Amino acid sequence: MFHLLSLRLERLRVLVAPLLVLTPVMALIGCQKSQQSTSTPPDVEVVEVVQKDVPIWKEWIGTLDGLWNAQIRPQVTGYLLRQIYKDGAFVKKDQLLFEIDPRTFQAAVDQAKGQLANAEGQLAQYKANQIKAQNDVNRYTPLAKEQAIPQQDLDTAIQVNEAAKAQVEAAKAQIDAARAALASANLNLGFTKVLSLVDGIAGIAQGQIGDLVTQSTLLTTVSTVDPIKIYFPVSEREYLDYVKEHPDEEKRHLRLQLLLANGTVYPHEGQTSLVDRQVDVKTGTLRVQGLFPNPGNVLRPGQYARVRTIVATRKGALVVPQKAVSELQGNYQVAVVGSDNKVQIRPVKVGERVGTDWIIEQGLKPGERVVAEGVQKVRGGLTVNPKPLTTTAEAQPAPAAPTR
Repeated sequence: MFHLLSLRLERLRVLVAPLLVLTPVMALIGCQKSQQSTSTPPDVEVVEVVQKDVPIWKEWIGTLDGLWNAQIRPQVTGYLLRQIYKDGAFVKKDQLLFEIDPRTFQAAVDQAKGQLANAEGQLAQYKANQIKAQNDVNRYTPLAKEQAIPQQDLDTAIQVNEAAKAQVEAAKAQIDAARAALASANLNLGFTKVLSLVDGIAGIAQGQIGDLVTQSTLLTTVSTVDPIKIYFPVSEREYLDYVKEHPDEEKRHLRLQLLLANGTVYPHEGQTSLVDRQVDVKTGTLRVQGLFPNPGNVLRPGQYARVRTIVATRKGALVVPQKAVSELQGNYQVAVVGSDNKVQIRPVKVGERVGTDWIIEQGLKPGERVVAEGVQKVRGGLTVNPKPLTTTAEAQPAPAAPTR
């Protein structure tokens, strides 16, 4: 029986031994499979470095203003009688806007007319006196020569004649003064009708009917808004760079685009018209003025808007998406995928940002592939599975150039 038990144990050892040898082998195979599954190259989205001519845009915040802003103030003192125009309406030059009570000024005109008539009557009288005195002189002169009358009578006649002439000249001066007074009275009477000085949009009236208004009272403002001006500050460096690239002063006018507060692009193109004479010492900027056509008077003074323009064109620039560029302590780098799908972390020198792209000055060549999505998953020497970048709706293209 002991022999039978030994035989059974021997058979069990023979069966178990292969299993003990097979178990480590299976464990090794499973480990290898696990390692293979964890070492699968990560998926990344790549783009090729593009070489093209890139327009360089600059953008500033500007303020719109009327081409002319005429402040309408009365030129005489009086009570406001009527408002003729409608607030916010378009008015023409010399259109009647307000009327001041004219009665006082009409009375001044009537008084000046009376003074002029009186002065003219006096002149007629003085002229008659002077004619009589001159006739006396003419009659006494030959008689005095013949000693038919005393010389004293002739001298007296001459003095009377000279006095009469002086009275005539004084009367003429009084007439001139009376005429000037009448013209001034008529002018003041005309000033009771307050007219628009320019074509434009008239603002809301500041004066009310019945107000006593003076020369310092602002009644309203009329702004010419077609074309309309925009003012925007340009840094001294931007100005000097642009002048360097455009030495001909006659060709320095920039063509402008306007981005309104609601995000839309104004459909009409503008142009710079002048640069202020001096730099603001507080901000280091120059004030630039641009002009935009404004049919329909859509744009109004006081609006804020972004104004932009192409200041230069970079010929043959290398361009990559901004999200492909990583910044670390002021240094920039990109992940370049080689032909063997291995990643190389490469430092680059960046230039201007254009829309969602970035111009690369140094460090890349045309046609190279860079990681645009999944940059955080890669490192130098890592093998990746590159795929073309999927364009999303969030990508914002660079602004379109103005129609030439």
